[in-house]
Amino acid sequence: MLSARGIEVNRDKCQAVLDMQSPRNLKELQQLSGRLVALSRFLPRLADRVSLMTKLLRKASAFSWNELCEEAFAALKATLATPPILMRPDSSSPLLVYLAVSDEAISSVLVQEKEGTQAPIYFVSRLLQDSECNTPNFLLIGY
Repeated sequence: MLSARGIEVNRDKCQAVLDMQSPRNLKELQQLSGRLVALSRFLPRLADRVSLMTKLLRKASAFSWNELCEEAFAALKATLATPPILMRPDSSSPLLVYLAVSDEAISSVLVQEKEGTQAPIYFVSRLLQDSECNTPNFLLIGY
């Protein structure tokens, strides 16, 4: 939602995730995944955070929600409790891009300086395909 402060997340969508219990089966995990996709532009390094959960969505794996999944889910809820407000880009000021490459994901954030601080404009994150996981991280920056 566009406001005077910037682009704010739809609080109802955040609340839907905050009210969720930990997924107990594949269907509930799919619901969580869909809700997170709708909020992805407001969640930094989302792919890194949900990599363990998305592995449970694969057909070859059995559903086994573990402590690491629970910790990631709690961290996502903490982020959604106070989501960042995204800034509208100002064409008179330069844009900065920060990249983060891990063994399982690539994430980036587009920021712009405003009043001495860097304000986020947009977050993008994606999981690496199996074939990309074997590629050295410095080569993945060009993706």
